[in-house]
Amino acid sequence: MFKKFLFSFLFSLCFLGLTTSGAFAQTATNIPRSQIDREIRKEILSLPYYGVFDAIGYKLDDGSVSLNGYVTRPYTKREAEEYIKDIDGVTAVENNIKVLPVYSSDNRIRVKVYRAIANQPGLYRYLLGSAPSIRIIVNHGYVSLEGFVTFESDKTLAGIAAREIFGVINVENNLKVDKTGDMMPL
Repeated sequence: MFKKFLFSFLFSLCFLGLTTSGAFAQTATNIPRSQIDREIRKEILSLPYYGVFDAIGYKLDDGSVSLNGYVTRPYTKREAEEYIKDIDGVTAVENNIKVLPVYSSDNRIRVKVYRAIANQPGLYRYLLGSAPSIRIIVNHGYVSLEGFVTFESDKTLAGIAAREIFGVINVENNLKVDKTGDMMPL
């Protein structure tokens, strides 16, 4: 009798354990990709010290996130990985963000390019707020403009303004044109 009771008790315990173990496991497939994208974007934009001279992008592939881009501070790179790791649905984070070297000449170029773009009629609006839509990356005198603008003429003006700065070797204008205004800065 006791053996029968023990057997049924253990059997029900095993059955209960098998049925509830799946209820507590959170998988990447349970969360919509659009929700994970929104959370990643929100976390990147909320990074402390993430500013106009930093540009972080990401690629989401079945719960695995690959971070890329450039930042001016090493702890921004670390915090980006930490923030993304804690998002529900993210299973792995590969951090390929590069920390830009600290050169006084690059810092001067950053500030001058920022001012040159801000002084162009109509372009200052792209540099306002906590999430500017134009990002300025400077590495050894090479300038890369990242982000988006509303008009093709704004893209051209920003590129011209950056090229006119003394010390700039080359400008790679990667600004995208979004006439709808639907694109969110990152």
